[in-house]
Amino acid sequence: MARMHSRDKGKSGSTKPPRVAPPSWVEYSAEEVEGLVVDLAKQGYEPAMIGIKLRDEYGIPDVKLITGKKITEILREHGLEPELPEDLLNLIRRAKRVREHLKRHPKDLASRRGLRLIESKIHRLVRYYKKKGVLPEDWRYDPEAIRVD
Repeated sequence: MARMHSRDKGKSGSTKPPRVAPPSWVEYSAEEVEGLVVDLAKQGYEPAMIGIKLRDEYGIPDVKLITGKKITEILREHGLEPELPEDLLNLIRRAKRVREHLKRHPKDLASRRGLRLIESKIHRLVRYYKKKGVLPEDWRYDPEAIRVD
């Protein structure tokens, strides 16, 4: 399948190994892993960063194998789910950085095109999340009004 905004073709680089049970060397129970996920979320970490920290610092290769739930499902159960999905939030942050760059360098036409491509991805994701019910129907992407830190 072709890439979204280029003529390149190719496949994604990684796939997870097919497993149905957690590895035997994992020493955490499902309740302990859920507690760690909740604690890391309360410290301000996003779901992807929680997974990386659990993998690197606690030796937990996959939360879903141990608990049977994804990190975002655990956060939703405890009322800690972020208001915007993480992929949309990352695209909005990228667009914000490119906008700041364009304020300093207004003649950078390549970055201006990059901003248009990023914002088209944002609009496409917003349309998808509205259709799935993740975002409310009246939510709009407004680059000046949205606050992303």
